Amino acid sequence: MRILVNEAMRIERENFLRAKPYERTEERRGYANGYKPKTVKTRLGEVTFDIPQVREGGFYPSALEKGIRSERALLMTLAEMYVKGVSTRKVADIIEKLCGTQISASQVSRAAQQLDEELEAWRNRPIGEIVYLYLDARYEKVRQAGSVRDAAILMASGVKSDGKKVNFGCFCGSQRSRSSLAGIFRRVGQTRFTRCAVDYQR
Repeated sequence: MRILVNEAMRIERENFLRAKPYERTEERRGYANGYKPKTVKTRLGEVTFDIPQVREGGFYPSALEKGIRSERALLMTLAEMYVKGVSTRKVADIIEKLCGTQISASQVSRAAQQLDEELEAWRNRPIGEIVYLYLDARYEKVRQAGSVRDAAILMASGVKSDGKKVNFGCFCGSQRSRSSLAGIFRRVGQTRFTRCAVDYQR
């Protein structure tokens, strides 16, 4: 969420200035002046955004307020991209709604790359020792290669020694089976497990 809103605000500033950073043009209305942090309470907790500043003043991005208003829909889209992969089309749709204007292919690519890197870093983050590991799955309709089919969304969560719950994430598999769930162990193989509970019955 932070990445997409920050990128939308950055594009808003470019549109306001009518020039990209270091671009020489007669249409330029001013100059960028860095960023100012602003912490906002969201459903995910406190999130700090980078508010773009303009040297001459008179600018404040609307993307932040729009992002907070549509937070639930934004988080649902991000969750979908976490499972299915980052979609440049969805990234473009979100940012265009936030900043109220069409964006270029390079701007979409920049935002998608940042989001992809952030998601990958989250997937591979160090977690440490897990006292209990829970594995489960649910079936959802997934579109692949132009057709819709049932796919198992594999879910992994755990409890640390201090009692805090941690989510490893969701993984898309062909079926809810031991072989599919074993893929989760390969993804989180750097974590030390004490006990494991797997639900095959439901």
